[in-house]
Amino acid sequence: MIDFIQQKVQASIDVKQHILQQPELLGRIEQATELVATAFRSGGKVFFCGNGGSAADAQHLAAEFSGKFYLDRKGLPAEALHCNTSYLTAVSNDYSYEIAYARLIDGIGKAGDVLIGLSTSGNSKNILLAFEKARSMGISTIGFTGKGGGKMRELSDVLLNVPSEDTPRIQESHILIGHILCEIVERNLFA
Repeated sequence: MIDFIQQKVQASIDVKQHILQQPELLGRIEQATELVATAFRSGGKVFFCGNGGSAADAQHLAAEFSGKFYLDRKGLPAEALHCNTSYLTAVSNDYSYEIAYARLIDGIGKAGDVLIGLSTSGNSKNILLAFEKARSMGISTIGFTGKGGGKMRELSDVLLNVPSEDTPRIQESHILIGHILCEIVERNLFA
């Protein structure tokens, strides 16, 4: 059992080592921080969306902005789109789950905002439709995906594709990258 645990810890470390060895990906993380900081500075909002574990990660990262990360500072306008369960279940029932995020972005988003989508495959239909809607409205898109990027590759202004095809390892790295994003944005705006 200890060997199995060590293998899983090492697998997580290996993915993070691969991230360190990809200067292009590190540069895109920096680009993402600039997009988010610019949105907040200009009065924009940052929206997050995901499914399952990625929805939990989206909610976690939104809370880091709207609450606080390291600094005791004012809250920033960030929210995870799935948190209104009445909305989500009504739209899913009356229309389809696939359009729930796109419809909400259409209702509350505006040019200058940022939509961050988390999908390990990069092919979640509800996130793809939300990205399409966002781009048509002048909302920047940041995709957190796995190795290939899936269909989100073409719809992301900034693609943060973790070099792995293993869902748990991708999600662990999404949180790492998300925390880096939160810390840099917080420092830029409030330090």
